[in-house]
Amino acid sequence: MKELKSFKLHGLTFVLVCLGEFIGVKSFNIGVGAIALFPMLYALILGAIISLPKLKILSEKDMTIASNILGISFMLFVAKLGTLMGPSIPELLDAGFALTFQEIGHILGTIVFGLPVALLIGMKREAVGATFSIDREPNLAIIAEKYGGGSPESRGALGVYVCGTLFGAVYLSLVASLIGSTGWFHPISLAMGAGVGSGSMMAAMTGALSIIYPESATEIAVFAGAANLITTIVGTFVCVVFSLPLTNFLYNKLEPILGRFSKKKEA
Repeated sequence: MKELKSFKLHGLTFVLVCLGEFIGVKSFNIGVGAIALFPMLYALILGAIISLPKLKILSEKDMTIASNILGISFMLFVAKLGTLMGPSIPELLDAGFALTFQEIGHILGTIVFGLPVALLIGMKREAVGATFSIDREPNLAIIAEKYGGGSPESRGALGVYVCGTLFGAVYLSLVASLIGSTGWFHPISLAMGAGVGSGSMMAAMTGALSIIYPESATEIAVFAGAANLITTIVGTFVCVVFSLPLTNFLYNKLEPILGRFSKKKEA
């Protein structure tokens, strides 16, 4: 494939990855909590900068090739994820029902609340990819496999993925700090809530909670990791079997009513 022979893109990607890893994870205390910055964030920001048309580093053709490579990368990630599911089954069973049950919250948050908002601001099929999950790596792979890497659904999912990487860790670390400081919830329950299926977001919340509850730092890390593992693996099946079909069903029902530019309103 021509895409795999684009040495310019591969070289730039390698440089961005090396720069991100060289900077490493940076965390700092802001008083009410801690904010953690991760290598993926640096790579995304640098990638956005070199993609600016004024710099003329990447052409539109390069970006099209990059999107095709992204689809291939998703498929490789799915294969890797599959190799992790089997060995993780005993760990999933030991973690208990409570950790698995939290997956309902992800469904309610993204579909029930997110889809109507997406339609009200004018999104079309992009809304399906953007709201059927929190759109981390496995969810991107599901959308790319079903609709293709250049589809509206993939654009919606990738947009949420980028926003989650850029702002998710900062946002969740602040939320964890504020809620943890109230003393309303047990630190272990907050740790379980940190397992949203994103390693960077989980680490940001875990770091913030560990500062507030230093005596429970080990337990927080253990339960957050277990919750994140369950969300990643169980959530993949939930998205395929339940979340994505439900989002499509609700989209067909709600888009003619809530869509800003729906055909029904135009008629």
